[in-house]
Amino acid sequence: MSLFGKVKNTLKLLKSVDLDALNKLSQKVDLSQVMSAVGSLDDSQLKGLMKMLNHKAKKGQHKLPPIDGDFYDLSKKLTKEEREIQLKIRRFMEDEVDPIANKYWNRAEFPHEIIPKLAELNVCGIAYEGYGCPNQSFLMEGILAMEIARIDVSMSTFFGVHSGLAMGSIYICGSEEQKQEWLPKMQKFEKIGAFGLTEPDVGSAVAGGLGTTCKLEGDTWVLNGQKKWIGNATFSDITIIWARDVESNQVKGFIVRKENPGFKAEKMENKMALRTVQNALITLTDCRVPEGDRLQNANSFKDTAKVLQMTRAGVAWQAVGCARGAYENAVKYTKKREQFGKPIASFQLVQNHLVEMLSNLTAMQTLCFRLSEMQDAGILKDEHASLAKVFCSLRTRDVVSQAREVMGGNGILLEYDVARFVADAEAIYSYEGTKEINSLIVGRAITGYSAFVG
Repeated sequence: MSLFGKVKNTLKLLKSVDLDALNKLSQKVDLSQVMSAVGSLDDSQLKGLMKMLNHKAKKGQHKLPPIDGDFYDLSKKLTKEEREIQLKIRRFMEDEVDPIANKYWNRAEFPHEIIPKLAELNVCGIAYEGYGCPNQSFLMEGILAMEIARIDVSMSTFFGVHSGLAMGSIYICGSEEQKQEWLPKMQKFEKIGAFGLTEPDVGSAVAGGLGTTCKLEGDTWVLNGQKKWIGNATFSDITIIWARDVESNQVKGFIVRKENPGFKAEKMENKMALRTVQNALITLTDCRVPEGDRLQNANSFKDTAKVLQMTRAGVAWQAVGCARGAYENAVKYTKKREQFGKPIASFQLVQNHLVEMLSNLTAMQTLCFRLSEMQDAGILKDEHASLAKVFCSLRTRDVVSQAREVMGGNGILLEYDVARFVADAEAIYSYEGTKEINSLIVGRAITGYSAFVG
């Protein structure tokens, strides 16, 4: 190519350059020197220069795909109404909770100002029929748990304890009078509930015998003992307390009001996970509860287990939300973070981590989706819920670990929105039945042999 041709091509390229930008460029470099240097290039060098310039122009125009953890489009299986509910919750969590989640988690405080706003969504007790509840599917209850946990697992735990465990205990085990008295108020968050089963010395072994006792004296029950890890209990209006009847040795449930004599709730400190959740150590000292506040249809641990089976599916969905939040934040980070002159999302090893994370997340979502379908069909068994809890809590640990890894040192900082998921995954791994206990439930179902000790 002649010198004239080279200069002509160069001028053609410069014609597309903004004059203001060209003026600014002239203040930084000698344009005549640049022209001279371009004119001295041979054909192959000039083609290389043009290729580099075109590549940079295309790079600025490159449209990246949206960040979405629903890789198999499970949301498209929802009805229009269900999808609207899902997106309503998502907007609320992104607009109202996400901006304050790290602050409250770090301070180990609860954002009480969120409760009235949450009440306006009308999703509490979403799967229950009557009593002001929305009467949606258990699938929607799972989707709700996932969407809340996708932003803040602590908030999902607060909601699950109140709407699932506390309201669920009354819905399943309460009399009609008790349901009428409490459920409408709890559905509107006018009254907050907690659930007291775990004890300082009795966690996995609750089915084998509770240390907390109850004894009937006239028309009043006297409760003595302690409960530990009781979420919401520092500010709840009522706490469902499970205790062993000293006469029959059977487990009974009670609606214990915060003003009941002998009831004391102390906030647990120094947690490394779910720091926003206000867990309490409850001490019951000759706590007197009238017969009218005993759950009338809770007469053995089998009744307690009905509540746990119903809510265990929700915990599996919580694990999905935790993993999804970590995954989506990690993908966002890798697209923005540059090393060696390009986003780390373009590196092979980083993409491998992201694909492994998405594989686990997708498997968890599809499993939980089917689990909720079984629950809605009335064919859910303990072993089904337990398998989901085992698998999802394990895989969530893997996902959050890899999310933290692709972020390098920034992965341990709250401001990058993954460290909180890493810590909270540890709580999901343990509550609502440890991996070992849930594995034994599944093992008993598939072998016919019980490997429980005692």
